[in-house]
Amino acid sequence: MAVETGGGRVRARWKSVEVEGFCYPVSYRRAIGLDQPDRARMEGHIAAILQRMQGMEADGTVRESCPISIISMDAWEWPQGVALFAMYQYYRESGDRSVLGYLQEWFGRQMEKGLPPQNINTTCPMLTMACIYEETGDEKYLPLLKEWLDGVMYRLPRTEEGGLQHVVSGILNSGQLWDDTLYMAVLFLARMGRILGDESCIQESIRQFMVHIKYLSDVESGLFYHGWTFQGRHHFAGALWGRGNSWYTAGLVDYLECLEGNQGVREFLLSTLRRQAEALERLQDESGLWHTLLDDPESYLETSASCAFAYGILKAVRKGYLPGRFAETGERAVAGVLEKIREDGTVEGVSYGTPVFATLQEYREVEVCPMPYGQSMALMMLVEACRD
Repeated sequence: MAVETGGGRVRARWKSVEVEGFCYPVSYRRAIGLDQPDRARMEGHIAAILQRMQGMEADGTVRESCPISIISMDAWEWPQGVALFAMYQYYRESGDRSVLGYLQEWFGRQMEKGLPPQNINTTCPMLTMACIYEETGDEKYLPLLKEWLDGVMYRLPRTEEGGLQHVVSGILNSGQLWDDTLYMAVLFLARMGRILGDESCIQESIRQFMVHIKYLSDVESGLFYHGWTFQGRHHFAGALWGRGNSWYTAGLVDYLECLEGNQGVREFLLSTLRRQAEALERLQDESGLWHTLLDDPESYLETSASCAFAYGILKAVRKGYLPGRFAETGERAVAGVLEKIREDGTVEGVSYGTPVFATLQEYREVEVCPMPYGQSMALMMLVEACRD
């Protein structure tokens, strides 16, 4: 007799033998044609997306608002950090050592010319540096990793209740919590805690998740507000912003790999993920994508968030974090994103870097252009979708 136990798991007993496995409603591959010509198409997209991402430059067609370029891959900021992590995950899955070589050369160039001041967003590339250190044991990375880890633990500004204030290049954002922070800095904190065997880092990462969920959750919808400020105690425009929500979806499935034990915390985080996934299931557009304001069908469809949602949902189903029925939501998103990828690997429909705005209209007006994080989230999504 087989019974469903939650999280996509099924337990069966025969006499004295009990086994447990996963039950999926439909194969990822069959649902979106990966066993047919689309499989070759997707693998071709992976190669093109990777090449396009590595060569991205700020050509002046987009007026950048950040003091450090968030378009050019020859800069150190959060979009580059997201792109590097996607490339590392691709290397781990494919074994393509040329990608590892690219990452090592990239960090070598940046270290030679000097790193920018630390803030939440400039911490993001350190996640991949930590992964490379763990992979190679190259000691030249360790002093920098420890210095920036110390910055997250002790030097970066905090809000009330010890939350990491979302300070960015050129702006302090005093008293503000953003959902972006969990991906940009807390994943690095947890990874270093695991690498160094430092339980204090793991516990601090747990506190950051708890504080951010406490103040950013919309208890009615199960989604996350983009930001909260203790100065005035409000959620700014009350935006249920797509990409901000997707940082939780895509980040949690990787964060949990650093969170061994702590079962009560894991269950809390996963219940939060399931509530979010249920809301995403309801709000998904017929194209398979999601709107930049998730609950506003008049706002434009946004590709980078859709990629990150698909990655997080499909990986969560594969790992047993979400019930198997959510695979269909992820598969529909993959199919929708495929229509947004040009032959040269450019991922279209990606919104530019987005601060917390005071009005919803400002979110609707953010410029759309190719960005490193659009490329990287598409890469992560396709690698996950192509897994056996």
